[in-house]
Amino acid sequence: MDSGRYFSQPLENIEDIDVFEEAVDRKKLTRRVSEERPYTYWTLEYYDQDNGIRGGGGLGVLAADMRRVAERMNVPFVLITPFYPREVHQVRRKETYGELYAECDYRNFDYRLVDSVFIKCCGNLCKLDVIEKRLGSTRILCITEPGFRELYADASGSDHRLYQEVALGFGGYAALKLVGLRPAVMQLNEVATFFAALARLDELVNNGMDFYEAMVYTRKHTLYTNHTLVQAAEAEFGAEQFERFVLPNLKSRAVRKWLMDKFTDGRLRLSTVTIEIAELRSGVSKLHARVANYRDVAGEKVKFKAITNGIDVYRWVAPQTLTFYRECGIIDIMGRPTADYGEALNKLTSDEIRHLKAQGRAILNEILADYPDQNGVILQFTEGDFIFDFKRRFVDYKRPEMPFADIRRLREVLEPRGAHYILTGRVHSGDTRMMGVLSEVLDKIATDDYLRAHVHYLADYDERLAFGLSCGCNAAINLPIVGLEACGTSWEKDVANLQVLISTNDGGVADVDAKYHLDVRGVDFDEELASLYARMREAIQIWDSDFDLEYVMREQLYGFLPIVSGARMMQEYLDYIFPA
Repeated sequence: MDSGRYFSQPLENIEDIDVFEEAVDRKKLTRRVSEERPYTYWTLEYYDQDNGIRGGGGLGVLAADMRRVAERMNVPFVLITPFYPREVHQVRRKETYGELYAECDYRNFDYRLVDSVFIKCCGNLCKLDVIEKRLGSTRILCITEPGFRELYADASGSDHRLYQEVALGFGGYAALKLVGLRPAVMQLNEVATFFAALARLDELVNNGMDFYEAMVYTRKHTLYTNHTLVQAAEAEFGAEQFERFVLPNLKSRAVRKWLMDKFTDGRLRLSTVTIEIAELRSGVSKLHARVANYRDVAGEKVKFKAITNGIDVYRWVAPQTLTFYRECGIIDIMGRPTADYGEALNKLTSDEIRHLKAQGRAILNEILADYPDQNGVILQFTEGDFIFDFKRRFVDYKRPEMPFADIRRLREVLEPRGAHYILTGRVHSGDTRMMGVLSEVLDKIATDDYLRAHVHYLADYDERLAFGLSCGCNAAINLPIVGLEACGTSWEKDVANLQVLISTNDGGVADVDAKYHLDVRGVDFDEELASLYARMREAIQIWDSDFDLEYVMREQLYGFLPIVSGARMMQEYLDYIFPA
């Protein structure tokens, strides 16, 4: 990457009206990103166990990967997120599963307490501690206080959820100023982070900029990234809630009026105002950007730029496999496919694949020592064992229960090869429906002698278990209802770790031709189910044939390695924000 293209000394007084016209010319923004004026990345969810924050799912994992990739690429980058003082763990209680809350102390993870900032809510002055951790060219900048509780505490649209979002937006923006930084660009991840851009707009107007000019400036420097086609995460709030939690933090009457004029019948969906305040909008796969259905104030469909999610291969690929890719010239030092990666892949042999998978199996066995299955058994697998895995957030559109729709046919797939099936994934707090689905699946497994010994549910799914399963299993199951998955990244980790991918053609998987994975499809559920069982049999046959294994792995890696690369993702964001 030509880093000089993006990073140089910032102009002084960029907020000054005198430099307004230059500031909103995006082609001149290349001079704005520096240590003092970093790329800022706002997220309510962050998932980085090494740094003490356990998120809820894919968005949090992606946020951590984004920061790690930025550090490797030497991008001046600040991730702003809450540090939640407690986290949720899934535990087995007698015959069912429940939740356990664990307290978290940022001092155990080498954060530095900077100082405190204040926001106003419900007539009270709320103190937020600002903590930070510097990692190369990047920082994790957090606001925290004991009353935050855990991520996504209370229902969407509740007072507490709005408080968390307002604290991140207004408190996080104040924290940036506290450490002497101003954002060159603000990437808003999901509409819950809208209040960060609102805080910036309010500051500009309060400092004397005309409202229209301030809005144009804010829009030019704000990117909204939508991560899901299932808008469960987007709340609808009432005007009365905004009067208690939001308006007390706004100094400008013009900004207050603009905001409150957006309410319809006393209600507001945050997507309405987020789309207005961000000129740049991105979706996280080609399919997602094409079908995302948002409308602006004029009723016109909003266009999204497709920037498919990638992963930090240095975090998610088994060390031996990563070294092999590098030494064979398949990927470069940044984790991107080399110019001739296809030629290098043509030399990949079945012996090398099996050797690497055996090393990945050893990693899996080490991790499994801490994750007993539903029967209390500590699993350990030999190199010859065949393992399917499903490891995704336990939500309805991902269909974790689908393989168990016909346990007789599932047993007929697994039993001839003595194959195992590992199921894991977190059920969101309060999702009683999916907790019931999980119980039904476990009850079905318990009724069949073979499945009881070969299908394993692992509780308290986290990124460590995700890594081990990607490294050590043979075939990954990914079954979102087509049209509902924005991207998904679990499957990317599986592909990079030499698993055969069995998937519907949805999300990021659909970025390339369906020939590069074992495609599950059908005109109705019964056809899809039959297709799934057939593809599972095919995956077993592939691993039992040296010729098939070489061919499938070469093709799969050729098709998906460019998508998998987190460095590619970071580069595409930079190119979108700062065009040549």
